[in-house]
Amino acid sequence: MDYSEFLTRKLHEGCDVGFEPKWIPKEAFPFQADLIAWMCRKGRSAVFADCGLGKTLMQLTWAKNAFEKSGKRVLVLTPLAVAPQTVQEGRKFGIDCEQSRDGKSDAPITVTNYQQLDKFDSKDFSAVVCDESSILKNFDGALKSQITDFMRKVPYRLLCTATAAPNDYIELGTSSEALGELGFMDMLSRFFKKAEATTSRSDEFRSGVYRFRGHAKEFFWRWVCSWARALRKPSDIGHPDDGHVLPKLTVNDHVVSASTRRDGFLFDMPAITLEEQRDERRRTIQERCELAASLLANTGKPGIAWCHLNPEGKLLEKLIPGAVEVEGSDPDEFKEETFKAFVDGQIRVIVTKPTIAGFGLNFQHCAHQTFFVSHSFEQYYQAVRRSWRFGQRNPVTVDCIASEGERAVMSNLRRKAKSAEEMFEQLIAMMNNELRIARSNSKATKTEIPNWL
Repeated sequence: MDYSEFLTRKLHEGCDVGFEPKWIPKEAFPFQADLIAWMCRKGRSAVFADCGLGKTLMQLTWAKNAFEKSGKRVLVLTPLAVAPQTVQEGRKFGIDCEQSRDGKSDAPITVTNYQQLDKFDSKDFSAVVCDESSILKNFDGALKSQITDFMRKVPYRLLCTATAAPNDYIELGTSSEALGELGFMDMLSRFFKKAEATTSRSDEFRSGVYRFRGHAKEFFWRWVCSWARALRKPSDIGHPDDGHVLPKLTVNDHVVSASTRRDGFLFDMPAITLEEQRDERRRTIQERCELAASLLANTGKPGIAWCHLNPEGKLLEKLIPGAVEVEGSDPDEFKEETFKAFVDGQIRVIVTKPTIAGFGLNFQHCAHQTFFVSHSFEQYYQAVRRSWRFGQRNPVTVDCIASEGERAVMSNLRRKAKSAEEMFEQLIAMMNNELRIARSNSKATKTEIPNWL
């Protein structure tokens, strides 16, 4: 590849960004209709909407309007096993879409998972949707670059996610770059500077390396508002919350004692280093799995047993009668069929990892989960939200399980949950303030400006 080809790859496809929507389904809630209209007028945008707010309907409606505007097909990229659910949702509202695993499809809207992108050509599409776009940071560098390069050559782009931390400035920067707004490094140079100290502050990220410039915070969120919307409930963007009130969530913390002791110790000690924590997790597999199984085994109701290690999954499937494990090495077809069978009630309990089923899937028929604690708040948040989402009619119970040595890990998870909640509230407040300013300016009477000004 010579230098000119390298530069060509970095160029974004130009277009008259934005168009008026021709169709919005009558079933859409008012807040969804407002967001769909805004997404269409932007042409390239991001929507950070919480689980159960109807992102699938909104993105498929946007895709249908993009197809009618351009006359070219639209590609919807989803996490693994989410594509069938997306197609089913589209057909429910009369939207012509179909799933493709081999790159072949004549439907106006083609749905596939991220790992199949290499089978498609960006020249065949006028628009692309990245569903659960926060998952992009979990992919390896090659796949992530492939997705970014694909998007650069498509005129209309939409990112949708229920990201646990939209205050993640790195993620906001990469989202902006994918949409053709400011590049990540340009964002850094405009709004941030190197931190002078490593003390923890709410406006620092990358372990305190960067923080906002003097008065840049307000302008940063004004810039984000120009291409993104964030909400956890309809009232966040000025609509009533009718029908969108979450049921009660009960989180129970369980701590088990190991039947064996660490070498050289007479009693359990906190696992401090990552190596000690990994050893603690492997040493207590039996005890943690037995407790999880006892909580899920005899309820007669649907349940999810989240795990992180393959031996945990194998043991949970063995201990819980009728449970079915879904692991990473399983074929895509098996994963899709198993998740569908779980939703349809043919399987009572599934055992899987948050990295496999933690993004995009709708398990609101299930109101009981067990979760082995880890340092990843995003995995925990996304796993819980598979059940605790708008549309869930029952109180949800999540049993978090740790060993004596993992008490620090459990405390860290709770700290991250509290911090994320506070930061999201700040984000919503800042966005609402900018939206109020924008609405006021749009309604203000225009004043003639003298020529000399």
